[in-house]
Amino acid sequence: MPVESISAVTLAVADMDRAVDFYRKCGFETLPGFPSDEFTSFRVGAGFLNLILAESYTPHWWGRTIFHVDNVDDQYQRCLAAGLMPDTEPSDAPWGERYFHITDPDGHELSFARPLGK
Repeated sequence: MPVESISAVTLAVADMDRAVDFYRKCGFETLPGFPSDEFTSFRVGAGFLNLILAESYTPHWWGRTIFHVDNVDDQYQRCLAAGLMPDTEPSDAPWGERYFHITDPDGHELSFARPLGK
């Protein structure tokens, strides 16, 4: 297959400060030189999560971005401790992952997951 990996995902946000605050509370770290008023980038493993300002963006369900983490329950507690409200509690899925979902302020659904047995 000629496609090897995803380098980055870019999400539209209506308020950059609010979005960056949310992602930092989830444990993402901005790259040096960011955030800016129009574009912010976070390192995610070998790839990137980018935010781009689109002031006319209207939140709507579009899909889900899944991030693998070392410990799903610890990630869930980090979100709660930061005052965030996940959509679900951590649970084991029949497809072999432990996960929970949270929605960012712009309606982007995130899943934090870990394959069971790892």
